[in-house]
Formats: sequence, structure tokens, C-alpha cells
Amino acid sequence: MPSHVARRAGPVPKRVLVLDIGGSNVKIALSRQRIEQKIPTGPTMTPGRMMRAVMRAVRGERFDAVAIGFPGLVRAGRIVGEPPNLGRGWVGFDFERVLRRPTRVVNDAALQALGAYRGGRMLFLGLGTGLGTAMVLDGSLAPMELAHLPYKKGREYEHFAGEAGMLRLGRRKWQKEVFDIVARLYTALEPDYIMIGGGNARRLKALPPHSLRGDNRDSITGGERLWNEARVRRLARLPPPRVPSAPHRP
Repeated sequence: MPSHVARRAGPVPKRVLVLDIGGSNVKIALSRQRIEQKIPTGPTMTPGRMMRAVMRAVRGERFDAVAIGFPGLVRAGRIVGEPPNLGRGWVGFDFERVLRRPTRVVNDAALQALGAYRGGRMLFLGLGTGLGTAMVLDGSLAPMELAHLPYKKGREYEHFAGEAGMLRLGRRKWQKEVFDIVARLYTALEPDYIMIGGGNARRLKALPPHSLRGDNRDSITGGERLWNEARVRRLARLPPPRVPSAPHRP
């Protein structure tokens, strides 16, 4: 787990409010509940405006802690860069002051990765507006920005694997690029398995070798696990799941 989480370890909160912020909407959920809400976001969504909408959505609900997945660079629990698809003002914003509950913030791909983790060394790839990446290494969460590594034709991985790439290339060619990217990252990083999540994971008609498909609730589970280090340590002791070594249809 990130060092800032370990330093703040303590009793596990009973109910966690999870906010999974994206360029199109913010997903709101309370742990141990199946009901989720979504609030539209977009280029005019500032943190203050989002917090007002969130507080209206959860009015009357009880929660002990908050977990936030943020679509941008987060270091030591602090947002250090403005997101490209939202409004301004996120850097330095004090979520705890507004929510009045202990709050932990990680990158949104890292939050999903933590929720999808099944033991061993896992690489997470989130196929959405862009390409989210993170690893969980024997229970330790390692956010990454692999999407911005150079790939080909002077372009980054995200240019081909993100939603704009899918619309530009068409689903079939896009899937071919995703397979190639997965193969390169598998060779370079040597994970036990790759978890493919994000809203566009469902558009893959087949899965690349060594990979599994994530679940829509992975970010919610990740928010719960962000506050439960013992649970993640138990998962880390499990053998990694068996995954096909050839392309497969789920």
C-alpha cells in the first residue's frame, strides 16, 4: 500500500463513501451497498461544484471515511496536476474539510486496480477515455503513468488504446493495438497476470493472453480496500489466478 496510507493505519471504518471521478461522470457509492449514483462531470466541473453535488446526493447517509479515485497525477495522497477533462482548482483542494471525514485520494486507475486485485503481481490497464495503469505487487499499490510512454509513429500508448483511438481506428484495429500493447507491457513488467478494466473493456471481443476482465464495481471495492490494509495483505498471500496463455473469449 502507499506509504501515506500505511502511516495512517488504524481501525477499519465500517462504512466508506467512494467517489470514482471520471471525465464524463463521478460514480458515488457507499461500501456494503449495491446502489450507485452518477453525477455528470465534464470540462466545467470544478472540485467545489462536484462536492456540492456529492453532498446533495449523500444527504442523510452515514459514512465513516472517504476514498477518492482521481483522474490525474496523485502523489502521497495529494493531487499534483490539474486533470485534462475537468475544470480547474483540483490541486490543493481540501476534501477532508468539506466532507468532514478522514479522506484518502489515489489515482482512479490505482483505485480500480486495488479493487480488482487477486493476489501476486498484477498489472492493471483501464480502457476508458484514456489508458489508466497501475500495478499491485504482492499487496503493494504502485500507481503508474505508462499511458504516456512512446509507442509508435511518435505517439503514446494512450493515443492508440484510449477512446479517441478506438473511434479513429475502428473496434477491430483498436483491439489489435490493445493486444500489442498488452504483449509489450507483459514482457517488460513481468506480472503474473493483467487485469483489463475501464468502460471500454467490454468492447474487447476476446482477451489478450495472460489477462482477465475487470468488474464494474472494482473501483468501489478498491475504495473499501484502501481503508483495509489487512484485507489486502491477506489477498497478497493468495496464489495468483490461473490465466490463459493464449487469446481467449471470456
